[in-house]
Amino acid sequence: MSTVAAVGRPLPAADGRLQAAGAFLRQLTANRLAFLGLVIILLLALAALLAPWIAPQDPYQQISSEAMQPPSRQHLFGTDNVGRDTLSRVIYGARVSLFVGVTSMILAAGIGVPLGLLAGYFGGWLDTVTMRAMDTLLAFPALLLAIFIVAVLGPSLSNAIFAVGIIYIPAFARLTRANVLSLREKEFVEAARCLGASDGRIMRHSILPNCASSLIVQFTLGVGYAMLIEAGLSFLGLGVQPPTPAWGQMVGLARDFITIAPWLITYPGLAIFIAVLSFNFLGDGLREATDPRLRGSRLQATHR
Repeated sequence: MSTVAAVGRPLPAADGRLQAAGAFLRQLTANRLAFLGLVIILLLALAALLAPWIAPQDPYQQISSEAMQPPSRQHLFGTDNVGRDTLSRVIYGARVSLFVGVTSMILAAGIGVPLGLLAGYFGGWLDTVTMRAMDTLLAFPALLLAIFIVAVLGPSLSNAIFAVGIIYIPAFARLTRANVLSLREKEFVEAARCLGASDGRIMRHSILPNCASSLIVQFTLGVGYAMLIEAGLSFLGLGVQPPTPAWGQMVGLARDFITIAPWLITYPGLAIFIAVLSFNFLGDGLREATDPRLRGSRLQATHR
């Protein structure tokens, strides 16, 4: 009598999740720009993590005899006005930019998502007050509001993260509220209410997971814009303070030498451009991979 061992056989639910994850990855990698953005972001993250080992020199070491040297074999990106290696400072600057971008978006999502969830689910005066507060924040230009917050609190890395996080709270709050308004009357939410689920459980287990895809896209795009705003703050001297290397700060310090040492502004400027563009590519790819309508239009365009 033979028996068939079922040990190690995936459960149907787990198998469905694996198939969905595989389909999502195929959709994402099919978009060449999104895949390119993902690869560049991974390389930047790897460079930031391994900076002490891959940077050719100490980014803080000042060698006055080697000041303002153009790119060469010894200094691939040249040196700045006090003799510091520009390549090493660009590599270490990736740490600051990625850290500010990710942590500020975590702060923005951590405040904006609960606000939008509560406002959209309960409505009434809570919705009105929350959305008018978000509209007030949106009435100010993002960079000017960030400058105001940092000017009040003082220039530092932590205050720059706080400022960038605050200005992106409305984006998460409004997006979450819009999703909740379309989901709270769905059949599966009504079924959860009929089964006696509390409002908190419905929001956590029925509504919020269905908002995850759009929030991930917003988070990814937001990281790129946060890096851009941080670079602007550092350029103005309101972000990361010397001698800590940061891309925006390097561009700001190099503006006085742009005619005699253009490499000082070129390489950190290119780093900002490539990093922000990569996050935009990845965010657009994630949006396309999670939106069936965009996937359909792309398939139609491919077959034409």
